[in-house]
Amino acid sequence: MNSADSIAARPSGAALGAEIVGVDFSRPIDDAEFARIVELFHRHEVVYFRGQEISPEAHVAFSRRLGELEIHVRQDCLKPGFPELFVVSNVIENGRPIGTQDAGQFWHSDLCYMREPSRASLLHALEVPMRDGEPLGNTEFASVTAAYDALPAEVKARVTGLRAVHSFAKGYYAPRRSGPRKPLTDAQKAKTPDVEHPLVRTHPYTGRKGLFLNEGYTARIVGLPEREADELLAYLISHVTSDAFVYRHRWQPGDLLMWDNCSTQHRAIGDYELPLRRRMERTTLRGAAPF
Repeated sequence: MNSADSIAARPSGAALGAEIVGVDFSRPIDDAEFARIVELFHRHEVVYFRGQEISPEAHVAFSRRLGELEIHVRQDCLKPGFPELFVVSNVIENGRPIGTQDAGQFWHSDLCYMREPSRASLLHALEVPMRDGEPLGNTEFASVTAAYDALPAEVKARVTGLRAVHSFAKGYYAPRRSGPRKPLTDAQKAKTPDVEHPLVRTHPYTGRKGLFLNEGYTARIVGLPEREADELLAYLISHVTSDAFVYRHRWQPGDLLMWDNCSTQHRAIGDYELPLRRRMERTTLRGAAPF
């Protein structure tokens, strides 16, 4: 039986990340338990629950308690009957991929290229590739809040007030191990024009400052000469993703993992291929415009 008093976090020892114990998603979660989960989520930025047998209906329902859900622009990767679930998988059925085969090969935060980027994502692991008893396809998460806190004072002063352009097309057309993607349709382009966001954003729930940029979708810094902007972007991207701010998640089947897109970025490790299967399903919470 779930109980708010029995819910606890086991921190990863990194700058972010914790396992939450004492939760069984096959049972109802009351308001006190839910509030405890949210508290731990905001504190640790990435949290996960092991060994969860959670149905698509329950996955969507729990996610909805956190807020409104996004429907991903990649319509071809949505789970049939559950448009809120974005499928991340290398599995081929009936001659076609059942989901995105090459998601997250570079550092990014989900939907950062939208005017209102995602608040958070919840990913449920159904199949995890294994070799010699070790999981493959791990995911790395970087804390942009811890990275901001560690910046020298003169760099904080330099980046305060700057804005950066985020481009869906930049990430979409980036080289991938699965090969070139089909050109974006006019409808997809219309839904994902380039947007500007603050280079330093304030977390809407915790108030912490974080660096809002990434190698995947951040195209340029507004108002700086190109060379200066490129050098600053390279420095900040390298800083954020340095080992001091990174947690590496080793997946197990049944993991339900939540990450905060306001305070983290992430990338997937592509060290597996068929016949080793990887199948996961993700909900994404609608966010607000960064400030």
